[in-house]
Amino acid sequence: MRHGLKQRKLNRTSSHRKAMLANMAAALIKHEQIVTTLPKAKELKPYVEKLITMGKQAAANPKVTLAKRRQAVAVLRDEEQVKKLFEVLAERYEDRPGGYTRVLKAGFRYGDAAPMAVIELVDRDPEAKGKDSGPSQFDDEFIDDKDAA
Repeated sequence: MRHGLKQRKLNRTSSHRKAMLANMAAALIKHEQIVTTLPKAKELKPYVEKLITMGKQAAANPKVTLAKRRQAVAVLRDEEQVKKLFEVLAERYEDRPGGYTRVLKAGFRYGDAAPMAVIELVDRDPEAKGKDSGPSQFDDEFIDDKDAA
């Protein structure tokens, strides 16, 4: 029986689950919107909201800033995203008492009919979507490299 158990196991070991959630949280903070399966999105939501609250607490009280940053680095493992969390997102959500993310159902995956979802930050920046995620066919540098070959 599952009495009193909060988190889903997602058919992964605890270390794999911890690493996966850290990677997904970093991706969500970076792109501000990601597509994943519905159970993963539901599991990621409180994980990311606690991180944003941590950033807000550091912004409100300068004495705990370093400690909160170190806690966030220990969880996220990506210093660039921790910087964005504490400087951009904490400022954006300073007046919001909670509910920084939303999960939208997005149909079913073709291969295995897994329920898919879009998890995004509320009041997100549309320019952040796909940012720094590798070469794109529309990048000038990418097209020039292809033409030169």
